[in-house]
Amino acid sequence: MTIRVGLSTSSCYPDTAATAFATAARLGYDAVEVMVWTDPVTQEAGAIRALSQLHGLPVVSVHAPTLLLTQRVWGTDPWGKVDRSIELALEVGARTVVLHPPFRWQREYAAGFVDGVAERERASGIRLAVENMYPWRTARREVMAYLPHWDPVGQAYEHVTLDLSHTATAGSDALEMTTALGPRLTHLHLADGLGSFKDEHLVPGRGSQPCAAVLEHLADSGWEGDVVVEVSTRKAGRDQREVDLAAALAFARLALVPTRGASRI
Repeated sequence: MTIRVGLSTSSCYPDTAATAFATAARLGYDAVEVMVWTDPVTQEAGAIRALSQLHGLPVVSVHAPTLLLTQRVWGTDPWGKVDRSIELALEVGARTVVLHPPFRWQREYAAGFVDGVAERERASGIRLAVENMYPWRTARREVMAYLPHWDPVGQAYEHVTLDLSHTATAGSDALEMTTALGPRLTHLHLADGLGSFKDEHLVPGRGSQPCAAVLEHLADSGWEGDVVVEVSTRKAGRDQREVDLAAALAFARLALVPTRGASRI
């Protein structure tokens, strides 16, 4: 089975979702992940379907607006954001909603988060893949910013998104996490990082993360999830962005060629 490689619309920020779809099609990506953002197109199923049809690219996932910078997108109720993301995913044909764990100050949301995720998965049939995060650090202190924890391995989530920029920031062993998650790992954000305090989202191969080893492991394991390139090109010009996103796709394609007979995770 060939693992699809999609492009996150966030990889073209600050340009629009329309730019991201056109870029993904031009470079040969298999699909798109829509990050729900202030761009109104990312919030409207009809507009997303039109872009999907125009470029012949399916939407594999919707990223809920649960980031710190999207706290006011679709209101301030966190479950309302998740529910609208599920509705959007159903309307555009995506099988996965990516979401972050609650911030520490969202105590009521956090208290029912694990059960709430499970209930919504059962009711909707959509996979709610909770993403690994990281502690917030400065030179002098470390803050545990997420509840129940930034590391999903020990949590009772049925579906998990592994982000390889976040493993760099957290100082996690990405390959060990991949193995530990087993079949619960259903979505991968492909990026890289050098382990700084910042969440860097570098092009894979330009940081310290075992990006190739993780992809090779998934390919050899008969994995049935989706890989989505989620890198930062905000400071790049448009020509350099094309180079970077083409390089990320080529990296993924090369590493996802199985090296032996595939077996199920």
